[in-house]
Amino acid sequence: MVSNNRKRNDAVFRAISDPTRREILAILRSGHRTVGDIAGNFRMSRPAVSKHLRLLHSAGLVATRKEGTANICRLQAGPLQMVEDWVGDYAVFWNESLRGLKRFIEEEK
Repeated sequence: MVSNNRKRNDAVFRAISDPTRREILAILRSGHRTVGDIAGNFRMSRPAVSKHLRLLHSAGLVATRKEGTANICRLQAGPLQMVEDWVGDYAVFWNESLRGLKRFIEEEK
């Protein structure tokens, strides 16, 4: 049985796997934007951008609110902490590998 936590993590990784969605997150780092503002940065239709935004929203990375006729999007970076934690788990491996390489090189001298 797959836990809710794992499903949420999988959704975040799926969301950031696409370069367009990563670019949308980068745009939102500088502040709130309308869907139209975001779409203006891409050579694709507004419905295509909206589809990317829906996926980011379902992963918990983007929140939207209605303001008049505009939909305002904002970054919710909290779920990205899980990505940093996941990558950080491999830092131990990389550090050990580098220490081993350093020992090897020093022994060869």
